Amino acid sequence: MNAAAPEIASIKQPPVWLADWIERFKTIYTGAINDILDEMGYRNQVLPHGIKALHPDMRIAGLAMPLWGEPSSITDVDQLMIPWMKMLQDVRPGTVIISQPNDDENAHFGELSSHAAKIHGCQGAVIDGGCRDIQYILEQSRLPVFCRYTTPKDIKGRWIIKEHNIKITIGKTEIAPGDFVVGDMDGVIVIPQAITKEVLEKSETVKGEENLTRTMILNGESPLDAYLKYRRF
Repeated sequence: MNAAAPEIASIKQPPVWLADWIERFKTIYTGAINDILDEMGYRNQVLPHGIKALHPDMRIAGLAMPLWGEPSSITDVDQLMIPWMKMLQDVRPGTVIISQPNDDENAHFGELSSHAAKIHGCQGAVIDGGCRDIQYILEQSRLPVFCRYTTPKDIKGRWIIKEHNIKITIGKTEIAPGDFVVGDMDGVIVIPQAITKEVLEKSETVKGEENLTRTMILNGESPLDAYLKYRRF
């Protein structure tokens, strides 16, 4: 007789206001958000283009929970894993784990972490480094993950998390706890917390204007006329 499948705990849900923002941001492509941020004077909010989704269909939106680590020769499993478990325990519904590992060789996120994070309401992970257990993530946890590369290489004796819920920098972008992270096929963008609502509303307006421009062009009208009417292209 086959063993019964393990029960999966209910996934924790974000507050209503945050759930609303998450769903609205998921309908807006990162290019439109970037254009608004540029217009507002925030020109370094796009993460390096090497950070890509594990699958093209993955989208991510939520509040940043930044962490950073560093290379380490520590092999004691408790010293390595207990700080990581504490980080996962601190995940709140509606957050996105976003990591600056300061390392380009090892896997800094994997399948068991993806399950633990998702159950706590995590919306996804953005890793300026490596991920492993890709098949399990894609087929089982289905947590959206964006990273630079994949590798089976474990962190034991190679890397350790140092802090979480602190400011980090990825590429030219500074990321603080509570900033808003959005990712799609084009890449990942970070919106400073203080202007998130304004950016959301302006991006929705841009999305509508670009839809009208697209309709004019698909109807055979002049691209110049479409541009002059809506000033979006």
